Amino acid sequence: MGAFELAALGYNHKNMKLTIYLLCFAALPAAQDGREVFIRQCAVCHGDGHGTERGPNLTANRRVRSQSIDQLRSLIRNGVPSGGMPAFALPAGELQAVTAFVRSLNASASEAHAPGDPAAGERYFFSEGRCGQCHMARGRGKPAGPDLSAAGREMTLPGLQEAVLHPSAAIKPGYEVVRVSLRAGPVLRGFARNRSRYSLQLQDFDGRFHLLDQREIAAVQTEAASLMPPPTCAPTECRDVVAFLSSLTGPRPGETGRPLENETGISFSRIAAPQAGDWPTYHGNIGGNRHSPLDQVNTSNVKDLALQWVFPINHFVIEATPVVVDGVMYVTGPNQVFALDARAGRTIWHYQRPRGEGVRGDPAKGANRGVAVLGDRVFLVTDNARLLALHRVTGQLLWEVDIPEGLDNKNYGNTSAPLVVNDLVVAGVSGGDLGVRGFLSAYKASTGERVWRFFTVPLPGEPLSEGWKGTDLANYGGGGATWMTGTFDPETNTVFWGVGNPYPAMSGDQRKGDNLYTACVLALDAATGALRWHYQFTPHDLFDWDGGQTPLVVNRPFRGRERKLLVQANRNGFFYVFDRVNGELLLAEKFVDRLTWAAGIGKDGRPILVPGMEPTRAGTKVCPNVLGATNWPSVALSPQTGWFYLMTREACGVYVKPPSWNPKPIAVEPGRMFLRALDIETGRRVWEVPQTGGADSWGGVLSTAGGIVFFGEDSGAFSAVDANTGKDLWHVQTNASTELGDGHSWRASPMTYLAGGKQYIAVAAGPNILSFGPR
Repeated sequence: MGAFELAALGYNHKNMKLTIYLLCFAALPAAQDGREVFIRQCAVCHGDGHGTERGPNLTANRRVRSQSIDQLRSLIRNGVPSGGMPAFALPAGELQAVTAFVRSLNASASEAHAPGDPAAGERYFFSEGRCGQCHMARGRGKPAGPDLSAAGREMTLPGLQEAVLHPSAAIKPGYEVVRVSLRAGPVLRGFARNRSRYSLQLQDFDGRFHLLDQREIAAVQTEAASLMPPPTCAPTECRDVVAFLSSLTGPRPGETGRPLENETGISFSRIAAPQAGDWPTYHGNIGGNRHSPLDQVNTSNVKDLALQWVFPINHFVIEATPVVVDGVMYVTGPNQVFALDARAGRTIWHYQRPRGEGVRGDPAKGANRGVAVLGDRVFLVTDNARLLALHRVTGQLLWEVDIPEGLDNKNYGNTSAPLVVNDLVVAGVSGGDLGVRGFLSAYKASTGERVWRFFTVPLPGEPLSEGWKGTDLANYGGGGATWMTGTFDPETNTVFWGVGNPYPAMSGDQRKGDNLYTACVLALDAATGALRWHYQFTPHDLFDWDGGQTPLVVNRPFRGRERKLLVQANRNGFFYVFDRVNGELLLAEKFVDRLTWAAGIGKDGRPILVPGMEPTRAGTKVCPNVLGATNWPSVALSPQTGWFYLMTREACGVYVKPPSWNPKPIAVEPGRMFLRALDIETGRRVWEVPQTGGADSWGGVLSTAGGIVFFGEDSGAFSAVDANTGKDLWHVQTNASTELGDGHSWRASPMTYLAGGKQYIAVAAGPNILSFGPR
């Protein structure tokens, strides 16, 4: 290819490095032929590959680079009709050639076989070059500038060379250096991770965030140059540094993570005893009590709450509860995490990976309920049951493990937030409605190494298998998923976790017996995973009433004696109170009126079954319905009132005994949702708030020291009532309701936090995170 041909393609001296790079591919027939096909078929929109007003830039494009050859081929063949790209019915040879050419425009630095000595480059990077003073790579260095642990995969070789040799030529978005003069006097200097006319999200060079309202800022001076100075390395040293960075492709799944050289962040003591204004876990309180000591918003001024900001996530319904620490909010969508300024709702960083292939059930719908945080790590589970650790400051992946490692079953997935316990992170699995062998695992937070695994059902022939008479255990695994986030008691070092239904859910002919440990709450030693005690709510469950509801940890007087309690309202319609040290059942009373399957709970702790309630081929009417008297929405217990708050469902259903899972829809009678307050010493209903809607609502509750209970009302309103009386105080209509169709009802529970010294209330409604604060 001569100079004339290069000019015809629109290349010039400014992109000569890319020209030289493409010439390397000229020797490859597929790329050569593909270039000709590209000019003929694609140039009208994409020009020379750098894009036009009709089509995007395809060179050094991270989105294109993230696609496999098969994915790119499929995209070219099928087009993107919603984006205006037509399908191309090309002969197989031409399709393969143009795919290879587009891929060549985006070949990563790790694929380009950069010359030089990567080991020498690494030594220079962390010693004479002092690059590690700002950058992290493989856990080494400081998180001031961008983490380079995956630079070889994320950048092209020309782009990497340019970044090393001319760092100010193209500053990465979010790393523009600014000097900020505050009206209060101090001057801050750091990276403008995001900014608008109204706020500035500043990260200083020690990795701390300063989240500023524009009214706090006197002046902002933008520095033209990158913080990184021009290199002083000799040519061979620069070459070796590029070779080292080109070799960095990020942590591989299952690869042991490296402890960070500069570990700061959030200590576990701050999670076990949250600082005022933080919401450091899914439940806010690691014991599962969604009660906040904040009282700026109270019964006298809640009427003045107003929407402060909205953050949309590209998913039709969000199930996450935001986590907030030091003014930074972490929210999730399907396989993604956003770090936000909790006061302004502006993005600091975003991590995302493609949705898993072959995923089934709720994970395939994109359900994800949030993150856990510890130290400098943010933990996320993916739809295909991977546990990820991301860096708190940069969002860079630090390690990744396959939770069902070693288990040959394609039905595992995950939807819930992990739980941090001391120096461990605990995660369960979903898939109980598809046929899995349930378990719970704990990993070292620093490295991802598995410390223990507890199986919730036995293998055939193991102890407890005598409670699984028949073929279902061997054929399907037993079920017993651990799909909802558990709780932790630091006083006794005990993890409490609910276990899902047995499988098949509504036919017990081939699983006769109690089917332990399905439909249970487990008390596990946090250090070893050893079982301390268990309680089974629904032995031989035939109604899909699992034990995944929140096991709430609380210390309170109970019937004249100070007790360490565990409280759970179960899906089967009964409210339970335990001594959490030894598992003694202290109370079991029904909390719904429509309950027909059992007459009560006997002195032996087992339900007193009503005859004739089993599912049949013709169908059996049973109350509550398959959605449960309650379910996974969050609960709260106020220390001021002593009452337990929860969302309840009064509804019955017709249970059909299937040859396999749910061969036809289960008829559901019209039901009704209620917000209820219960006296935990008696189970007595103190007050209730009847709701209007389809009784298909999944939002939980939040109580506060301001005397308020917030909840998602069945019609779609976000509401506040008096914690003492249930009297309506405030509401705003979000239309998170089944009236708009399946999946539009509430799917998340509210939380509260402080930012800039003010109390906010946040909740996910539909595809949006909503944050409310004082006018």
